Amino acid sequence: MQHSTSESIYLGASGNPQAKPTDFAFLKVIGKGSFGKVLLAKHKMDGKFYAVKVLHKKVILKRKEQRHIMAERNVLLKNVKHPFLVGLHYSFQTTDKLYFVLDFINGGELFFHLQRERCFPEARARFYAAEIASALGYLHSLNIVYRDLKPENILLDSQGHIVLTDFGLCKEGVSCTDTTSTFCGTPEYLAPEVLRKQPYDNTVDWWCLGSVLYEMLYGLPPFYSRDTAEMYEHILHKPLQLRPGTSNSACSILEGLLEKDRQRRLGAKEDFAEINCHPFFDLINWEDLDQKEIPPPFNPSVAGPEDLQNFDPEFTEEQVPHSICHTIISRNVTQITLSYEQRKRNYLSSSLDMP
Repeated sequence: MQHSTSESIYLGASGNPQAKPTDFAFLKVIGKGSFGKVLLAKHKMDGKFYAVKVLHKKVILKRKEQRHIMAERNVLLKNVKHPFLVGLHYSFQTTDKLYFVLDFINGGELFFHLQRERCFPEARARFYAAEIASALGYLHSLNIVYRDLKPENILLDSQGHIVLTDFGLCKEGVSCTDTTSTFCGTPEYLAPEVLRKQPYDNTVDWWCLGSVLYEMLYGLPPFYSRDTAEMYEHILHKPLQLRPGTSNSACSILEGLLEKDRQRRLGAKEDFAEINCHPFFDLINWEDLDQKEIPPPFNPSVAGPEDLQNFDPEFTEEQVPHSICHTIISRNVTQITLSYEQRKRNYLSSSLDMP
């Protein structure tokens, strides 16, 4: 295989050979995924708004990341069947770039709302955790491990429902009895077995759910430290610390999800079936949840499809590249995400002094 910039990458069922970049007006940078930038774009013909993920083929080919990009595409194609996963409309390519045309979700990242509100009431955290768990359970039913659950990858739609996005670190073909071993993720949410570089299974996603739920309730990830080495030591060895004011069922599910031994972790035996029957979710009707018949506890108050008030100015104030993606630098899938500390620096100083 030649690794020229102009090499065509097989897009399969998602490919739309008629599509081209000039079909869109690219308006704003709205995010950065595992392999590129995401831009708000308006289709010039139908006037609809989309989130377009733009990837630089030269970097993908140089780093031999075609398989991971196509894994992300494969997951996106399957997402249309689930209400809490972002969907792919189609993809296309030019001589030097790939374009994934995705649902535009503008209620903001869960990270953005946590940053503003510090933590959520238990009922709100339960609602989000339930929708996240439903999405993860669906991915697991397709033998897909997500591996990078964190508030930055969890969006709210205009009504306030969860939408999981960024599937660049997903691993396909991992059934409940299979393991994988790639060292990847985001430091604050890494499961102990990943840190130990041991084989792991889909229970890493339940550990991450526990970490996100803990952060929603308390304002910080469970084993957070500014010193990464110390934080890794905490993840591996420090007992979980729960605080007064949390219900018994919330404490119970946090202890179950954040069990350091993956074989004893909640979800290790029956996956999602263990999660959705936990007493913490007794108030959740799962059929109503998946039909979006449970009113969200928070409405982002989005004025319209161009409303970007819930997006981080770090992204929206960035200039849209004239070449659309000329400056994108891809990350190798085996590398660890390092954006967390940069994005949380402004509010961690006050949060770390919490009682």
